Amino acid sequence: MARRTTSTPLKRASALPGWDALLLILLTVALVRIDSLAEAAVLPTLRQDVLSHPLLGGLLPAAGIAAMGERSPWPGEPVGLLLITLSLSSAFAYLLVDLARPAPWRSAAKWLLLACVLTTVLFLPTLKLVLLRQQSGPASYTHDGGVIQTEATIDFLLQGRNPYREEYTETPMAEWGFDEYRTALYHYPYLPWTFVFSAPFYLLGQVVGFYDQRLVYLLLLAIALALAPRLVQGERARLAAVMLLGLNPLMGLDVIFGQNDSFVLAWVIFSLVAWQQWRSSGQTKWRLVSALLFGLACASKPTAWFFAPFYGLLLLADRADLAAGGWMGLLRAIPAILRRVWPALLVFALLVGPYLLWDASAFYDDVWRWSSGQGETGYQIWGWGASNFVLILGLVADRFGQWPFWLLEAVVALPLLLWFVRRQQQNNQPGLALWHYATLLAAFFYTSRFLNENYLGYLLAFFALGYLMSEE
Repeated sequence: MARRTTSTPLKRASALPGWDALLLILLTVALVRIDSLAEAAVLPTLRQDVLSHPLLGGLLPAAGIAAMGERSPWPGEPVGLLLITLSLSSAFAYLLVDLARPAPWRSAAKWLLLACVLTTVLFLPTLKLVLLRQQSGPASYTHDGGVIQTEATIDFLLQGRNPYREEYTETPMAEWGFDEYRTALYHYPYLPWTFVFSAPFYLLGQVVGFYDQRLVYLLLLAIALALAPRLVQGERARLAAVMLLGLNPLMGLDVIFGQNDSFVLAWVIFSLVAWQQWRSSGQTKWRLVSALLFGLACASKPTAWFFAPFYGLLLLADRADLAAGGWMGLLRAIPAILRRVWPALLVFALLVGPYLLWDASAFYDDVWRWSSGQGETGYQIWGWGASNFVLILGLVADRFGQWPFWLLEAVVALPLLLWFVRRQQQNNQPGLALWHYATLLAAFFYTSRFLNENYLGYLLAFFALGYLMSEE
């Protein structure tokens, strides 16, 4: 009688690719699709401008361009289609590499393929729009506030003029957007570190005859992506951290067109990396560096301010007694937090203070009154948040009407703040701090006058990073 033999099936863990491969495919396809839809919607002359560009138009052979014809899949121009093809091939290759048996080369190959995806789906598409803008004019192929206005602000700074006092009606900003919603022509809503940090790069650009604010954003984002793996544990989690930050479909699109959320994101990540170094080495200098970097984030955009309560508690992560004592324990911890957060307070004061002394009224008007919709040129009710209920119920006459959003924000955000601070006191970990930060900021934005889609991309970045840091 013949002996019966059986084969042992491969274990599920080794038979299927890891979850990071699935994540890469999902994020790549999502970002490519969103970017192609955006280009088709707002860039009607994209194909013609690419083909007529002296550099971009010469990248591909004429015969190949002719073979593609006038009609093609979105985004509808040969360079963009080639970048999409390259990004998908790298993502599919990542999946195949992940199916291979563990080997010393596999990890390096996955990082290399991820770098190829980031290059072809994020960095090169951004540089493509940078080049097209140089050909088509400063008000084209970019975002108004993050690029056009910030460049004008740097120019004002270098001329010795107060960017918060100036109007932008004589800058390329006047050519961008809808006429009835161009209230930003009279206000610069961002904080000084954005243009102060960028000024040396702007001067270098003047020397070489070429500058685009997105180059600064790309540089900082590249550094942040290189450092982000230090915040999490495990090979797949490190890869996922870079994917979720670099291929975030909403923020990726914002980077390509030049919105500035990646700027403040980068400084928060730098601060967290220094904090992690302090916790692992015990060297006080890293805690000081972390606080200084967080101060720079706060001097970039007010969105960073909402992290301050949780970051302050993280500076006491070496104190085992923090969880004890309830609310009185928290009150007793405030002096210790202030003793450790002083570098952040100092650098914030050095950057913001001069503009308050120069013209406090103009600074307040640009940074706060405009965003709260006050005055003749306040920002309109806009976005995807609860403010749409105010509009649809007819509680205001139009998008420029006044409604007490501050009251709704306080009713929702203040209880969450107290709850999250107490939770942070009991479990003082960075991943939880990021979840508390992102959730609090989401609640505030949802109940505010405007919840723009780029804010959601910023929130998703911190939700993702907080989750991965909590999986240690």
